[in-house]
Amino acid sequence: MLDIECFSFLNQSMESDLSPILIMASNRGITKIRGTDQESPHGIPIDLLDRLLIIPTVPYSKEEIHQILKIRCDEEDVEMSAEGLDVLTKMGVDTSLRYAIQMITSSALVCAQRKGSDVQPQDIAKVYSLFVDVQRSTEFLKEYTDSFMFSERQDVQMKDSE
Repeated sequence: MLDIECFSFLNQSMESDLSPILIMASNRGITKIRGTDQESPHGIPIDLLDRLLIIPTVPYSKEEIHQILKIRCDEEDVEMSAEGLDVLTKMGVDTSLRYAIQMITSSALVCAQRKGSDVQPQDIAKVYSLFVDVQRSTEFLKEYTDSFMFSERQDVQMKDSE
């Protein structure tokens, strides 16, 4: 997250003779620009936003995720059963493609440990039980917030009670 001073620097550098190619990515909505009280789309100042070419993106479809995971298994030399690939595809849709890709190597190691020839759904299930995705991690943090030594939610609750 850039603040107003960083945006000013970027704006100034875009006006120079050796103007850099600037690529930015954002998943923020209309939000405050850091260092100010102003709100704007993506938290980017309007004068800089007017100079950008905005390319919209859409999430991958289930079929695209399936194909990406299949290619990744081939690239990592992991023999994946059709059922295992279907389980990974569902994980990719439900959690994230990055998480599903990270499951490939770990599942292959579990498969090798049981001396299997190809990764089966039970191998993926074992890895899934060991490594959490962002959604499950967030749920855990919300459930056990009071158990942690430092928590912004505790600080907010203390300020509200005063």
